Amino acid sequence: MKDKEKGKDKNKDKIKKRINELTDEINYHNYRYYVLDEPVISDYEFDMLLKELLSLERLYPEFIREDSPSKRVGDLPSEKFARITHHIPMLSLDNTYSAGDVIEFDKKVKRFLEFPGGTDIEYICERKFDGLAIELIYKDGILTSGSTRGDGVTGEDVTMNLKTVRSVPLRLLKPVSYLEVRGEVLMDKESFKRLNEDRIRKNLPLFANPRNAASGSIRQLDPKITASRNLIMYCYGIGDYPVELKFRTQFEIMENLRSFGFKIDDSKMIKVVKNIDGALKFFEEISANRESFPVEIDGIVITVNDIALQQKLGELSKSPRWAAAYKFSAKQATTVIEDIIVSVGRTGVLTPVSILEPVNIGGVEVKRATLHNQDEINKKDINVGDRVLVERAGDVIPEVVKVVSKGKHAGYFYLPDKCPCCGSEVVIDGANYRCMNELSCPCQIKASIVHFASKRAMDIEGLGEKIVDKLVENTLIKDVGDIYYLKKEDLEKLEGFGRKSADNLINSIEKSKNISYDRFVYALGIRHVGEHIASLLISYFKDINGIKNADLDDLISKFQIGEEIGKSIYNFFRLKTNLNVIEKLFEAGVSPKGAADLSKVSYLIAGKRFLFTGGLNGFTRDDAENLVKEKGGIAEKTVKKNLDYVVTGKYPGSKYEKAVKLGLKIINEDEFKSLILQK
Repeated sequence: MKDKEKGKDKNKDKIKKRINELTDEINYHNYRYYVLDEPVISDYEFDMLLKELLSLERLYPEFIREDSPSKRVGDLPSEKFARITHHIPMLSLDNTYSAGDVIEFDKKVKRFLEFPGGTDIEYICERKFDGLAIELIYKDGILTSGSTRGDGVTGEDVTMNLKTVRSVPLRLLKPVSYLEVRGEVLMDKESFKRLNEDRIRKNLPLFANPRNAASGSIRQLDPKITASRNLIMYCYGIGDYPVELKFRTQFEIMENLRSFGFKIDDSKMIKVVKNIDGALKFFEEISANRESFPVEIDGIVITVNDIALQQKLGELSKSPRWAAAYKFSAKQATTVIEDIIVSVGRTGVLTPVSILEPVNIGGVEVKRATLHNQDEINKKDINVGDRVLVERAGDVIPEVVKVVSKGKHAGYFYLPDKCPCCGSEVVIDGANYRCMNELSCPCQIKASIVHFASKRAMDIEGLGEKIVDKLVENTLIKDVGDIYYLKKEDLEKLEGFGRKSADNLINSIEKSKNISYDRFVYALGIRHVGEHIASLLISYFKDINGIKNADLDDLISKFQIGEEIGKSIYNFFRLKTNLNVIEKLFEAGVSPKGAADLSKVSYLIAGKRFLFTGGLNGFTRDDAENLVKEKGGIAEKTVKKNLDYVVTGKYPGSKYEKAVKLGLKIINEDEFKSLILQK
């Protein structure tokens, strides 16, 4: 009996380890895809990793981590732009790759609605555009803001760039008090071809595909560049909207969007079908004509047409139950691996890349394919000289699927134990091999400095990406400590710097020396240590010495932060190069102040759940939610039965209507102010 129990415990340990590995790997790829616009794996591979994680989390919910990708849609928005919080989270779709998966989706819908198996569900089908998800907000019919999806809750404010997209109306054709519109910004194939031809002439790096080109274009700091890129926006849905608008079906929403002046898909490409068989037939029709379309699509979207049924089905944390994407199958070919190189990414991850005998896949010459990590190489037994099956899954980054026949070397390729960029020892971090020399590794240094200087960290105004590039390339900065040894005369020699701009940067650097201690810890860029964890560390350990001298058990047990985060902090302070840089910062006069006051909790607010809807006069939405959090409360984004307060402002919208139906406590802005001011 004891042996059986031991066997169960051992199996659970393996499951927990696998969940941790998947969580880390998916979070890394989310960061590359949504923040850097530099994916290193295919959509299909990512979807399979996520599918495995979700399956394990359903069976073993006790092992779900706080940073699990199942709790978010994408990843953190870039710090290049201001942030916008979505009133209603922008969810992503669950992906399917086979007719069997689509039929299973239909069965799940019926099971959840408790409909008999033979019941027909009416669906609306449309093409799935391969672009960047965007939300537009209109107040009194005027476009007031536009943002990317970001992590699903918070996106990047790209309003000025979106105003240059000609298919985005600046004023609605029909008056409406408030409207949130969701859609996809993309670049057509011809514009993409011309853009890359122009980049070849200018000796600039090429965009991998139209999706990356559109994403990069929308996230330009100069709107003139965005305007030159000939972008299109197709709209497909809405977020929040006023009570006077009533929709019975998804098709009605699409038609209303058209009447408001939005570009939606061609009417011939939108089809309402009476059952799931009709959706499968629509997919076959679209698939057969895929290459003839002027824009890239990667499948179709299947949506329950009836809005009332959508509301009953509801959403999971990441995706709605009432819609799914049916994506095209991957494209494959066989070739030979001529060499394997190892690149070090901006986050220190060592990524093995196979150099291939060039092969044509889907009309594109493929010369490289990702091997992901050491586990993947081991699993597939990959080495130089092997003949392999290569896949352009999701038409993004090629990958090696499997070895077809072994070549000149037996066994598999090994990643080095020292960083090929700086020579530091490599640490095995979940599924990744990682260089932990975060503060001075040349491959990581630019990203480290940009993060260190960012507004939420040391807040060094003027030290953005372009300036950092110049400073690093001119060897004025080799690590973050060098920031505080910059001289005005060195800056004035650089192109684009004058006496005033040099003075401003030096003054900003000097001002940052007395930042709060928790922000200093956050600025160091320790993996997994965000602003909240940094505050917790300083509130207990007081300073860097306290954190540095803490043992691993102490780090993990004090805050229940989990083994992975604890190890990351512990390993960071074991690396001498990191300690040297911190010492260098202190010697330069960096003298962080004590942590911010964390004792502002109000007994009237603590533990209470708040939701805001409509425009507030005395606060921005972010300010109001931050006040709630500061006083120990919880700021929610969607209407739920367990809400304690729904705070309404001007034009409260559909959330207000839902709150009334649920009988929730509704207060106005003045009542909220009174509550907040009480101790």
